[in-house]
Amino acid sequence: MSQLQGLEPELTSLGYEIIALAPDKPDEISKMMDQMDQSGRGYTVLSDQEMSAARAFGVSFTVDEKTRENLTGFGIDLEAASGKTHHQLPVPAVFIAGTDGTLRFTYVNPDYRIRIHPDVVLAAAKAALDPESWNPKH
Repeated sequence: MSQLQGLEPELTSLGYEIIALAPDKPDEISKMMDQMDQSGRGYTVLSDQEMSAARAFGVSFTVDEKTRENLTGFGIDLEAASGKTHHQLPVPAVFIAGTDGTLRFTYVNPDYRIRIHPDVVLAAAKAALDPESWNPKH
């Protein structure tokens, strides 16, 4: 999200609402949002601590033991953050939907280390506003 945060003013000026899902407990998200609010964040972050939305969107993966150990070494405790023992995280994903609920752009990368470039998100958001660019009838 930090990479995309710089796009927030332009996306909201285009009429988009930014909603993020995080695998953390609501109180953990509140702490994170308090820190982010100081930097001018205006988007919504919702808790998906059960990972039910991530699984429904097909963007969840289970963190292997070695990766969990590495995360713990960086001070990241998945169980403490989510309050769950599923050890799941979402892969990087961006969905752009129209007001009619139609998905007009999706990005999902199973390699969680690779993030979409903000310029691609902005170009997709602009293109999604033009019905000629996504209407399957044309």
